[in-house]
Amino acid sequence: MTGPRWRIIGSFIAIVIASACGGSTGDGTTTAPGTGGSTGTEGGTTEPVENTTSTEPAAALRGLDLEVLAEGLGQPTFIVTAPGDDRLYIGERGGVVKIYDHEEGVLDEPFLNIPDRVSSNGIEQGMLGMAFHPDYQSNGRFFVYHVDRDQKRQLAEYHVSDDPNVADIEDAVALWDREQPPDSTDIRHYAGYLLFGPDGNLWVSSGDGAAGPVTGQTTDDYFGAILRFDVDSPANGEPFSTPDDNPFADEGGDAAAVWAYGLRNPWRFSIDVDSGNVFIADVGQANWEEVNVTSLESPGMNFGWATMEGKNCYIPSDCDPSGLTSPIYAYSHDDGCSITGGHVYRGAAIPEIQGQYFFADWCGEWIRSLTYEGGEAGTVRDWSSDLDGAGQVNAFGVGPDGELYIVNHAGVLAKIVPVR
Repeated sequence: MTGPRWRIIGSFIAIVIASACGGSTGDGTTTAPGTGGSTGTEGGTTEPVENTTSTEPAAALRGLDLEVLAEGLGQPTFIVTAPGDDRLYIGERGGVVKIYDHEEGVLDEPFLNIPDRVSSNGIEQGMLGMAFHPDYQSNGRFFVYHVDRDQKRQLAEYHVSDDPNVADIEDAVALWDREQPPDSTDIRHYAGYLLFGPDGNLWVSSGDGAAGPVTGQTTDDYFGAILRFDVDSPANGEPFSTPDDNPFADEGGDAAAVWAYGLRNPWRFSIDVDSGNVFIADVGQANWEEVNVTSLESPGMNFGWATMEGKNCYIPSDCDPSGLTSPIYAYSHDDGCSITGGHVYRGAAIPEIQGQYFFADWCGEWIRSLTYEGGEAGTVRDWSSDLDGAGQVNAFGVGPDGELYIVNHAGVLAKIVPVR
């Protein structure tokens, strides 16, 4: 339902993890790049590449490393950027959004501070996502997804104040909220990542509410799905509408917002604009973690939960997977416990890893990457030796420079950089 317009006091929140586990490669495709000597490409030593700022060839890539930018953050759960702003915005599970300035470091005053509006009793509760409107520089609008004081997941709109470093907390709009489903078994599986797609619409990941056998294979609710909203065209008394080309728009109700479904807890997803693909990392239940990929041109995909977990039957044990979209990559719980989805690398500093999708496991404390070609996963690289300080990665982010950043549960913000 649509929430009222309300006044906000307090601190912006962020949650952590998805739930479940993640594990070994499962299909034996993972490769190890070596101890500080990985090339970022298949096998061998990377050939020198042209340096865009020098006539001298760049040194061969020997591996990757983490450049620590800040420590002491409060269980940070996302890294986002605002249009026209080269700084990073970092959400903390306890209810604060802070600004990281590349010259000044983390600013003392929070950008958003709303702990009195956010519930973070459970490890998967709190402030879960944030996205700035594409026209933020002119309209000052941004959106947050969090668990509110009534234990509901909520999508809300805010504005920046006259001070570009501080949000206006006096006025906000709750676009919608949802209680956990009636069959929920826990205060988990909220997901909650937000992003604006190349279509200008707001995309939201929403977990199954710990009621997957009921919510997973239906499109008539906001659970276990990727949702898509038009926040620029209010309709029918609501502060938003649903695009007419959403795959279930004709069904009306909650189904009109569903873009894809059959997901358990898609804690983090991303859109690779260069390829037109959507990468969805879905946290598993008993045995498998998975990476799902579909095209922006292929809405309405059913990724199988809770009929399938990974590439295997879950309920029933002899299920029929026909009509379901299998993950391109799954790994077993011998190797982790909770997948953290990331992004396809499109930066300029490390051309050798262009096009590789990076992801992590929260329990395994590793970072890997994979290529996606011809509708399936290609080489999977394990960067554990290079990025051994990653810890429990809560989220990846992409800076305005196109480079990759991570935050972990211990409160570290770091940038992935080349070793040459």
